[in-house]
Amino acid sequence: MTQAAARTARARSYDQHACRLARSALAGDRADEVPGWLSERRRAGTFEVRRIPFDRLQKWAFEPDTGNLVHDTGRFFSVEGLSVREDDGPVWSQPVINQPETGILGILVKDIGGVPHFLMQAKMEPGNIGLFQLGPTVQATRSNYTGVHRGRATRYVEYFVRPRRGTVLTDVLQSEQGDSFLRKRNRNMVVEITGDIEEHDDYRWLTLGEIHRLLAVDNLVNMDARTVLSSLPFPPADGDDATAPHTDTELLSWLAGLKTRREREVKRIPLSEVRDWRRTPEEIAHVRGRHLRVLAVSVLAGNREVTSWTQPLLAAQRQGLAAFVIRWSGGAPQVLVQGLSQPGTFDVTELAPTVQCVTDGCTDLPQPPPFLDYVLSAPADRVRYSAVLSEEGGRFHERANRYLIVEADASFPREVPQEYRWLTLSQVKRFIGFSNHFDVEARTLVSCLQSLWGREPSWTS
Repeated sequence: MTQAAARTARARSYDQHACRLARSALAGDRADEVPGWLSERRRAGTFEVRRIPFDRLQKWAFEPDTGNLVHDTGRFFSVEGLSVREDDGPVWSQPVINQPETGILGILVKDIGGVPHFLMQAKMEPGNIGLFQLGPTVQATRSNYTGVHRGRATRYVEYFVRPRRGTVLTDVLQSEQGDSFLRKRNRNMVVEITGDIEEHDDYRWLTLGEIHRLLAVDNLVNMDARTVLSSLPFPPADGDDATAPHTDTELLSWLAGLKTRREREVKRIPLSEVRDWRRTPEEIAHVRGRHLRVLAVSVLAGNREVTSWTQPLLAAQRQGLAAFVIRWSGGAPQVLVQGLSQPGTFDVTELAPTVQCVTDGCTDLPQPPPFLDYVLSAPADRVRYSAVLSEEGGRFHERANRYLIVEADASFPREVPQEYRWLTLSQVKRFIGFSNHFDVEARTLVSCLQSLWGREPSWTS
């Protein structure tokens, strides 16, 4: 087969999957049952999360020489210090989660009655708002699924590691929060199966349409599910690429330019050497109440691979904000993204939402970002999506951001700063297929944007 023929075959396969998933996005009427099911799963076991002082952590301790907070196996993750200099600015430092291993976030798909269904999990995480949220089929660190914790095996992980038992629809390495993790990535996968599998009370098959409706509910669909869903094939609107203001090559060149123009020096340092942070018996916090605090919790979880443990978590000081501004061009939607540099980002700069204020919230900022006032003051008839969604509950304590999608009106500037570009949805989808191009907040918003398919008349017209 020639390269051209191979490209044609891949495009045809993508379109076929996209059409099937679009049917799933219009199907299903059981979304209203899911909140009750999550509550039932919480009542079915013993679950408790309590704040504890650091000296009650088990198997975790502060290293005498560095002050780093580490597990006695040397696995899982550690809380260390990070020293950062951006361009010619001053050096600053902060705590950071160092978790060099790559986890698996995977969703199984199966045709049921001719409609693709997704196997979703009632996932308990100690930092979740409400404890239980809707997660992917598999949500596991490498330490978890290789049994370092010596607990029960991770259900269904065999479908996502070799030898695989299904057809891979998507498979890409994606980053996590660049303000809190040091170069952390997970493998995001969707695998389609045809045979029967053993079902469990903590799992339920849902259509894409049902999941989309649940994305409108505050703190229900977890971050790991959202990032996997963002990679799904989806049909573009008519005339999508024909309206693109920039080619893919131009966008890649622009992004490469941002990465090379911005000088960044990032060094791991001992946690004890982080400046302007104070450690008390119960937390490590910034002296001015900014950034995230480090705290400790004790956990009982009857349905997890390990049923009790203690661990550190990072807690946000205030709710953050992430927003897309979208516009319509030639009948197709376009998304305004920015190239954003964060200290823990794997490759300096990633594509981020139009507005991203997630580390310190969106109030009392020394320098508010472009378009913040625009999205906050948008009238209700311009707000296409709004919900408060939790971030990853395995590392963050009740951290949540408000996610907004705002349609631009005639007052929106025609010219945008150099760090911003308009992308068509087809371009968004292609770039998400590359590792480390879209940050996790932008991928959440892409999933939210997809959820409008079939609910917004203009979306499918």
